[in-house]
Amino acid sequence: MRVGFGSCVLDAETRELRRDGRPIHLAPLAFRLLELLLENRPRALSKAQLLDSLWPGTFVTEASLSSLVADLRAAIGDSARGSTLIRTVQRHGYAFAGDVRILPVAEAGARARTHYRLMWRKREVALERGETILGRAADATFVIDDVSVSRRHVRVIIDDSGAKVEDLGSKNGTAVNGRTISSGPVSLADGDSLRVGSVLITFRICPSSSTETGMPEAH
Repeated sequence: MRVGFGSCVLDAETRELRRDGRPIHLAPLAFRLLELLLENRPRALSKAQLLDSLWPGTFVTEASLSSLVADLRAAIGDSARGSTLIRTVQRHGYAFAGDVRILPVAEAGARARTHYRLMWRKREVALERGETILGRAADATFVIDDVSVSRRHVRVIIDDSGAKVEDLGSKNGTAVNGRTISSGPVSLADGDSLRVGSVLITFRICPSSSTETGMPEAH
């Protein structure tokens, strides 16, 4: 199972959770809790069902489950108040309430054959599968310190179909090869010029057989 929800991608095969393109550490029990909620969505699971599944044959209080749910919510960017992903069902249990995208599972060989990179000034950033957020915010995956760039300006999506870019409602816009993109993701090809605000970035696709030389960070 490989699914996307919110800004996260969960790959059950590789036991990996990514949020905004970054790997997120989840304790094994929290990972299993997320799997259970996703597998049974939108049906609510009772606290008793979850306790039996997560701690079989062991007496554990509901407080332990509540703590595990809080850890999971923090990892996926959800919250108890105003939750959009994990719904608390009063006096019963929990349910997954977010929109879920079923994603194809890539073959291991296909993942290894191609590398995607963004090049700006003296910076070269490797793109991982999933989402990479570009922007001025300190928690962006690729931080661009320029006043023309919004805090969360654009995202680059890498999946089995290749690479795509999508503007996140930025103030100064995004363009691919001089053409402004407005709604929905746009495919990227090797050598494409990506304008983020007034910043020009080059998108590259490199086969794994090519020589890879890291470039120093610009300061």
